[in-house]
Amino acid sequence: MSTQRSDRGAQQIYSQPLRQRRNHKLHMSAQTPAIRPGSRIELHLQIRLADGTEVLSSFGEMPMELTIGDGTLVTGLEDLLIGLPAGADQRFFADGSELYGPRDELKIHWLPRSDFPSDMELDRGQILAFEAPDGQETAGLLLEMDAERVQVDFNHPLAGREVLIRAHILSVNNPE
Repeated sequence: MSTQRSDRGAQQIYSQPLRQRRNHKLHMSAQTPAIRPGSRIELHLQIRLADGTEVLSSFGEMPMELTIGDGTLVTGLEDLLIGLPAGADQRFFADGSELYGPRDELKIHWLPRSDFPSDMELDRGQILAFEAPDGQETAGLLLEMDAERVQVDFNHPLAGREVLIRAHILSVNNPE
């Protein structure tokens, strides 16, 4: 990973990658609270692929509200936010494997076609919702199919991909 990267689509400069960003310095006063584990925050978040394709964005919509550590964001993404104060508008370049885990060929499965409703139209590239053994919902990407089987990839769609992240921190409330 390079230290700085330019998003060709947005022509914005992104800061250092995840591992090197821990020592960032932002101008903030002693009264400006910074994000830490347990902080209740409000932010706008945008995730783009390296080619500029937008994957997720709350800009232009209602901001996201969450507590750091509540599971709303993956741990790697939360780690990028730790230390940022209210008002920060940061851009990061990261490897999706650091945020969502590495691609794992063992997460690609052939399932019997009979496991799907007979009237369900299946298309290559389709993202389907599945119930995991623990009852949680998980997404799977349909890779291939034939009359008997359907091949589904249960890796996170951003695992192993370069991503550009923009986080605009609107408010930070730390627990006492």
